[in-house]
Amino acid sequence: MKNFFLTVLILVFTITNASAQKKEVCIIKTSLGAITIELYPKKAPITVANFLKYVDAHLYDNTSFFRAVSLTNQPKDSVKIEVIQGGEVDSTKVFAAIPLERTSKTGVLHKNGSISMARDTPDSATCSFFICINDQPSLDFGGKRNKDGQGFAAFGKVIEGMDVVKKIQKLHPEQEQYFKPEISILSISRK
Repeated sequence: MKNFFLTVLILVFTITNASAQKKEVCIIKTSLGAITIELYPKKAPITVANFLKYVDAHLYDNTSFFRAVSLTNQPKDSVKIEVIQGGEVDSTKVFAAIPLERTSKTGVLHKNGSISMARDTPDSATCSFFICINDQPSLDFGGKRNKDGQGFAAFGKVIEGMDVVKKIQKLHPEQEQYFKPEISILSISRK
């Protein structure tokens, strides 16, 4: 009987531990190739849940990467960044804005390959997201890219396809940030 309870206890621990370690992974299929991202629901639960709400509703399907920021196309910005931005959804289908999960609380920093939500003011992020190219500490809490110093909500990272991210960035017009035509996001789905 003692062995039975020990076996049950080990089984319960194994199942609980496996579900606790379950990773959220999504694939962004673009016209230039696939980008696989790993999300951090334990560290940034609000932001991940928001992103997955758009994914599960297929609202990112047939959207685009519409902007690339490089060191050469932001002459008026004193703090320069490198990102590609996409995921603008039809305005009639956008969900309510979410609270900003600051990097000072989540510990998810804007490193090379980080995915983060775009925003104007704090607590205004909805659907648009960006992927960092190289480390971008000015986008973290206390960073100087935004005057409010609150940073952006990073919530995952690219685990495959950074070559596609860089290929997209290189397609921007030399002095412009916005693509014409935009780079298609065919779909974003859970893996």
